[in-house]
Order: sequence, then C-alpha cells, then structure tokens
Amino acid sequence: MEADRMDENEWRYHGEGNKSLVVCHTQRCVVLRFLKFLPNRSKTAEEVYQHLQNILDFGKHVMKQFLGENYVHHGEVVKLPLDFLKPLCLRVQSERPESRCEKEMDVSGYAMCLPNLTRLQTFPFIEHRPIFCIEIKPKCGFIPTSPHITKEIKKKVCRFCMHQHLKVAKGKWKRISKYCPLDLFSGNKRRMHFALMSLLQESQNNLKVFKNGELIYGCRDDQDHQSDLNELAHHLKPFFFPTNGLVNGPQSTMNILKELIQVLTNTLLTTSADSGRSESFKSVPIPQSRNYCESGHVCTEPLRINKHKIETAGLPKGSILYKTLQAQMLDMLDIEGLYPLYKRVEKYLVECPEERSTLLLDGPYDETFFEKLKDLSTDDNGSVEYAVTKIQQYRVAMTAKDCSIMIALSPTMQEDRYDQRSIIKTARSSFKYSVSILDLDLKPYESIPHQYKRDSKIVSHYLNHEEAAPSPIFKETEDCTLLLHKVTH
Repeated sequence: MEADRMDENEWRYHGEGNKSLVVCHTQRCVVLRFLKFLPNRSKTAEEVYQHLQNILDFGKHVMKQFLGENYVHHGEVVKLPLDFLKPLCLRVQSERPESRCEKEMDVSGYAMCLPNLTRLQTFPFIEHRPIFCIEIKPKCGFIPTSPHITKEIKKKVCRFCMHQHLKVAKGKWKRISKYCPLDLFSGNKRRMHFALMSLLQESQNNLKVFKNGELIYGCRDDQDHQSDLNELAHHLKPFFFPTNGLVNGPQSTMNILKELIQVLTNTLLTTSADSGRSESFKSVPIPQSRNYCESGHVCTEPLRINKHKIETAGLPKGSILYKTLQAQMLDMLDIEGLYPLYKRVEKYLVECPEERSTLLLDGPYDETFFEKLKDLSTDDNGSVEYAVTKIQQYRVAMTAKDCSIMIALSPTMQEDRYDQRSIIKTARSSFKYSVSILDLDLKPYESIPHQYKRDSKIVSHYLNHEEAAPSPIFKETEDCTLLLHKVTH
C-alpha cells in the first residue's frame, strides 16, 4: 500500500464493533481496520502501533497455528498520513450507527491492512462476478465438565442459550433465538440445518449476509422476520435459481433458504489439508460431556442413544468447525476454576511487579507463547507458572469462542471447471468458495474478573427466571423431520 497516494474518496465505511472500525477500498479487495477509543482516552501513536502489532503477532504465531494458514489472514500494520486520515474520519462519520458513536476512530496514524473477507480470497482485485458472503459467529460449541463448576445447570444448558434469557430481559434483544451452538457443532446435518435456519430467523449479531461486499441482512432486532427473509431470498435467488420461473412467495423463499443452508452446511463440513500446528496438541479430553443442550429447540428424540447422548455424525477432523472447537476446548477449567488462578497471579504480581513481562501476560505473542499452550495437564501444583499457563489457554479459548467465520460464495463459471479444489456442490448449485476467520484478537488478561462476574450473573438469572420453564426438546408430537420452522411474527 502506497501511503503517499492514499485518497479518502476511494474508501468507504464497511462496519465496526466495540473496539475497531473498518473501511474498505472501492476497487481492491482490502480493508483498513482502525482502533476506537472513548473521547479523551486515546493512546499515543506508539501505543496504537504496539497494540495493532500484538493483534497481528497473535493471529500469525498463535491462531494461525490452531486454525491453519488458509483460514487466518493476519494482515500488516501500516502507517498512514494525517491528511488522509482526518478527511476519511469525517467521511465515514455520517455512515456510522448512532449506537457506536460513543467511541471515536483513532487518527494517530496507524491501522491494520487486511484482505476484504466478504470477497473470494483468490483475487487481489474486486472480481467482476456476483458474490455473496455469510458471516457466522458460532459461539461456544461444547458443554463444560470442569469439576470446579458449582452450578450443575452449566453442565446441562450451554452458555449461549442461558445468556439469551439475560439479554432479552435486559432489552438487548426482543426475542430469544432458537439457535444453539451445540447443534451447529454437532456435525449432524439435520441439527446443523436447524441451527442455520434459526440464525436466519433471529440473526441478532451472530449472522450477517453481504452481497457484492454490501451488508444486506443481519444485526437488526426490530425486523419483520418474514418480509426480511423474503427480501433476502429475493437478493439470493439469482445465485440459486438464475433461469427458472420460480414463483414468488413463501414457497420460493423457503426453497432458496434451503439451498443456502445446504451450501453452508456442506462448506462448514469441508476439510482442509492445512492443519496448522494444532496436530501437535493432544485432544482435550471431555469424558461424560453432553452433546446436546437441554435448552435447545431442535427435536432430538429420534436421535437419542441414552440419557446424555444423542446420535451425531461428529465433525470431520479438518473442518473449520472442528478446528475452532479444538481451540475453544482449551478452556478446561471453566471460569470458576480459572478465577482462583488469576488471583494467585495477581497476588504474585503485587509482590514481584517486575516479573510481569517474564510471565508473557502482555506478549510477545511468538513461538515461545505458542509452545507454552501445549501443557494440557490440569494437575495444579500450586505454582504461578501453572496458573499462567491455564490463564493463557483460557484467553485463547475465549478468543475462539468469539470469532466469526466468513464464507464467500460465487456461482461457478466456465473457467472454474479446471480447478475443483475450491468448489462446493449440491444437487442444484455449484459455487466457488473461500472460508476465513476473523475477530481473533486475544482476550485481555484484565478481563478475567469481568468474565467471572458475568458468568455468575448469567447463571443466576437463568436459575431464577427460566429453569422452571418447560423445554420443548423432548416433545414427541413435534415434527422432527421438519428442517425449517415456519416463521412467526
């Protein structure tokens, strides 16, 4: 990127989260990611540079090792001229959602340059072919079994489903989603179909759809479900039914969404030979772990093996969901087992503050950091070293629990016939695809007390308000062959 030739008119607002804002180039498949800060809380240019470099190093030396070279794009830190940044900041301000404007875009001079993951990752420039992209934030895909857990409900109901009740009670969302991460991570196509349809019906901030780089669906709570799904189907119809005379209406919408879900399921289960270096890790043992959530909405009775198990195909070992789950499972102690270790380290740092850099709590995120993650022992010898290892594993696991999977798809063309490596097919459709992962910033060490309090609040609310509610999971009258539930207002 040539900093001296930067033109703010060639960039447009792309989106933002709590900690960063992204703009995309109008002609090239690249984005710039800027940090955000509260007014009067900004950092120096050097601090911003180091923060971005830490993000880059963690993606490159840690998450890429777990998830594979093909899926993780760590980018580069770039220095930008102020005469580009200030007009760009003004340009994007009017496009920002009001709810995000409490923080300001950093204009100290540094940003991360990354590929635009809403595009196919095989093209350096914006390709002149129709393309759409689904962003899925799958969340935690397993039920914890740590002996440190004090509330048995955590071994029966997944964190996402419990948290839904608190979010609705607080007014963040109007309705509880039927999505359960354990369905998506089950490897069972029927459960995965149900999970993906549930995400489409209640996307919240867990699903977005982009068409030719533009957001067309997701992140709205006041949406009219059916009209929005009809509009989404209208956008996607040329990708799945380009020439036929499929009539408009509910049946047309369902046919298109079924095709979409089939393609997404097949893509998520596709394996990659690129295993990174996660093969050097032993699988984290979870003996007696449930493979379903008692608060889930999909009917599991026909799949039942015993009280705690239902039949599941399991995830293919090289699939993106399998790799993500393996990283998530580094959280072996649960926050209840981890918090006492955090207090042990804090006490040590009060006595020996000069040792903080030795413990690698703030980086560098390099080969040494990665190697220290390999000790999966849960036998606590009382040492600070043991505590730090478990804390670092927990931070990596929490990062994997909050990442997003980007699936970019474009209908195959004549020239694609000669390269079948990145082609996904169903009975009706054929797409060139690329899969990437983003939102891989390491969760901060300082957030552990907040995680502990939030966990307690989520569980307490669920126990006090929701546990007595009947679960639909065992209803024998439910039509268990139905993949897509009728949308209700």
